[in-house]
Amino acid sequence: MKNEGELSRRQMLAAAGFIGLAALTGCGSGDDGGDSKDLSKKRNGAMKEYRAGQQFKASEPLSFSMLHNNNPVYPLKSGWLFWKELTRRTGVTLKPVDVPLSDYEKKRSVLIGAGDAPFLIPKTYHPSEVAFVSSGAILPVSEYVHLMPHFRNKVRKWKLEPELDSIRQSDGKYYLLPGLHEKVKSGYSLSLRTDVLDRLGLGLPTTWDEVYDVLRAIRAEYPDRYPLSDRWSINTPYPVAALLSYLGQSHGVRAGWTYDNISYDASADAFVFTGAQDGYRGMVEYLRKLVAEKLMDPESFTQTDDEAVQKLLGEKSFAISANPQELVQNYRYNLERQVEGAKIEMVPVPLGPAGPVVMGGARLENGVMISGKALKSDSFVAMMQFVDWLWYSDEGQRFAKWGVEGTTYTYGGGSYALEPGISLMGSDPDAPKDLQKDYGFFNGVFTYGGSWELVSSSFGPDEKTFQDAMAQREQLPVGPAHPLRSVEQEQAQLWDTPLRDHVTQNTLKFALGKRPLTEWDAYVTELKAKNMDRLVDLHNKARERFTEENG
Repeated sequence: MKNEGELSRRQMLAAAGFIGLAALTGCGSGDDGGDSKDLSKKRNGAMKEYRAGQQFKASEPLSFSMLHNNNPVYPLKSGWLFWKELTRRTGVTLKPVDVPLSDYEKKRSVLIGAGDAPFLIPKTYHPSEVAFVSSGAILPVSEYVHLMPHFRNKVRKWKLEPELDSIRQSDGKYYLLPGLHEKVKSGYSLSLRTDVLDRLGLGLPTTWDEVYDVLRAIRAEYPDRYPLSDRWSINTPYPVAALLSYLGQSHGVRAGWTYDNISYDASADAFVFTGAQDGYRGMVEYLRKLVAEKLMDPESFTQTDDEAVQKLLGEKSFAISANPQELVQNYRYNLERQVEGAKIEMVPVPLGPAGPVVMGGARLENGVMISGKALKSDSFVAMMQFVDWLWYSDEGQRFAKWGVEGTTYTYGGGSYALEPGISLMGSDPDAPKDLQKDYGFFNGVFTYGGSWELVSSSFGPDEKTFQDAMAQREQLPVGPAHPLRSVEQEQAQLWDTPLRDHVTQNTLKFALGKRPLTEWDAYVTELKAKNMDRLVDLHNKARERFTEENG
């Protein structure tokens, strides 16, 4: 789930602060166009001429080890068509080192620390890679992307340079090959019972002011119920984490799952403290208004997901945060069976003070680290060409997602259709075969990023409508690179955690009315006493230093 992913990234960042990283040295050129290292003796199996748009095929049979995140929903099978067809097309046999999803990050750290990591280490979320940089255990992959024409072509075509700059380390290099998206893919928004709105003569809200009006009208009709009772508060440090994420976005700030203490303020061209921004206060004030006027269930901040969903299904509430999968497979499916005439829709994120925007930096996804040992291999160049084809070429991405045309899917008129008898994520409950479980395609280890045409090819009607609307919005600027040195990372971590905790605790207090919003200035003063200004200054100075050293 989303919240588990967010937590794991923060845990890894915290771990990085305690590993006692050796200082990162060298300013680096930041030049991704070439490499001074001699790779002439590392070209076994490589294609002599390999260009964007070309199928990679090794000139001799090769095999590469790879860490495999084994998802219990579709546990690894050696007989998957994915493995067989991948070898047929590329001449490469992948040797997966199988690790359970629940233990993936811990096992990955142990293997890397012991020097036993396989060559390819996918499913890595930035900034997890930072912990392994100083030891040389993983490669500065930015020095080798000249071997990856599909990767470079997408970066150039989709203008992803600012996003890549944001993951560079203080030596000017980046150590993770991230998934690349043409457009931002949004995840969560508000869903409402449209049959109730129809009965009250109301349309779907498009702004947060309209959301407020709609909830007031529902409350007037049902004075004994809370119109909105929300979820995603348990197993995450942030209450109502989904709601805060998209409500915060509408106010131009990161909150909930996307929260980070440090944000880039484009108007000031500087990093600022997120939890003290005017936009963050505006978000909290709106939340407080909903709770104070009994438009939002105060139990939203403490209840389990099941409790929130049961209130929706039992008509004790009429609105709840959603993602497209939950909307279709949970809310709508169950409502239609329990409440006659019930209909529910998910709206594009309502517009707020920030206007029609989406958060910047969301076009990079988890990606691949390359073990430092791989550089010693005489087939290193072929391996990089293979990675480029599978994870970054249009054809490789289509193969990883949909499989083999004529066997697992058909394509026509700009759309993909599964072959009869094959299901994907419950699309055909009676189908005897499953694209993930039985064939190994649509595996999260390989399937992410890509063109909007490919990413949207698996959307159902609801998600397509939602994503198409969100894709039209302006992406907020990505903050410039500002990597911290190891000593700074350790210091920042000591300041970061208590500041984050204070923001979270007081967001909840303000929302529930346990602390009046007249004390906002006092709250900001408390943040300053916890080294807020020093943390912001640390990041701004790191930005200045990186700019001076790397141009």
